Amino acid sequence: MSARSTVGDEGPAQDLVAEELERLGLDVRTLPIPASIGNDPLAGVPQGPYEDRSDVLGTFGDGDGPSLLLNGHIDVVPADEPEVWTAPPFAPRIEAGWLYGRGSGDMKGGVAMATLAIEALLSLAPDVVRGSLSFLSVIEEECTGNGTLAAARAGVLADAVLLPEPTDLQLLCAGIGVVWLDVTVEGRSAHAQSADTAVNAIDAALVVMGALEELEHEMNANVVEPALNGATHPYNVNVGIMRAGDWGSSVPARARMTVRVGHPTAWSTDEAERRVRDAIDAVCADDPWLREHPPVIRPSGFRAEGYALDPGHTLARRVAAAHTEAHGAPAEVVGAPSTTDARLYLNHFDAPALCYGPRVRRIHGIDECVELDSIVDGARTLARFVAGWFTDPPEDLR
Repeated sequence: MSARSTVGDEGPAQDLVAEELERLGLDVRTLPIPASIGNDPLAGVPQGPYEDRSDVLGTFGDGDGPSLLLNGHIDVVPADEPEVWTAPPFAPRIEAGWLYGRGSGDMKGGVAMATLAIEALLSLAPDVVRGSLSFLSVIEEECTGNGTLAAARAGVLADAVLLPEPTDLQLLCAGIGVVWLDVTVEGRSAHAQSADTAVNAIDAALVVMGALEELEHEMNANVVEPALNGATHPYNVNVGIMRAGDWGSSVPARARMTVRVGHPTAWSTDEAERRVRDAIDAVCADDPWLREHPPVIRPSGFRAEGYALDPGHTLARRVAAAHTEAHGAPAEVVGAPSTTDARLYLNHFDAPALCYGPRVRRIHGIDECVELDSIVDGARTLARFVAGWFTDPPEDLR
């Protein structure tokens, strides 16, 4: 069974999640996303209207005791060039123990891992949940975090949060800051026969891209984030979308870029945006056309701060112990040059959070896939961790 769930089209997949949670015996409800969520100071820029879009929450237990929240996102990134995939990207296929398809790794494999662990636990020992165990399936993790933010604002919180993001069965405890910006560069259009007297917006955009590349070099010149475990190039400035022109014999009048800027945790999102603007302003000052026609820059998605959970925190130690018990070897603790919704819980809702999930390949890329055995392996860890959380509740969460 499959359902594509790119941003704005999450409903059919959320229905499947709700059906599965109901099958497992959880109390299930939908959580509509308020139309006003984009005005929240912690929100990213919404990617569209929120009408008829919602999170899904399943809960087991009476709430009289410790609480634990599992958070997985249902949205996946697009696959706009299906012809370069080995098989259609939204038609799941299994080969040599790997499940292929867009979103299989990021992160429907993690959602499957979490529900498998819940099913095992509730089938064998439902009485161990002496409190509240919840699973939350959210939207817009890939671009804003507004699904998780809306649920947290609605009071869907817990003593701790585990997100089964794809981590190769490692403990992911930290991430960098990320902002999305749209940059629009103007040119002067003309018939191609007069291109030598016009200004090609693509050429002008390449000048701006040079400034972004230089900013990336500067950020990576002196990386001082211990949580990233010695990474030497964690900050990438990626032009993910470029649109320009409408005819082969016309000089493009406008070029629009969507840029993802990974930045140091020490910077706020406002500072990251300012640094991008300063870098673009500096290169425009030396370009006669761009000096008189400066690019228009506006936020367009993520406004995500960096985050880090101390690997010595009770949550991390407990998950690590469960992994060792299940697999006979310790799990590595890592940080990532990306972001997850864990940042919201850690930075703003006083809830410890980390990520732990299956092995994957090529997430956001061609022939994305998840290792099926690792879903089971991760569920073995997760079931042990959840059971221990309730039978021996931690006393030192903060």
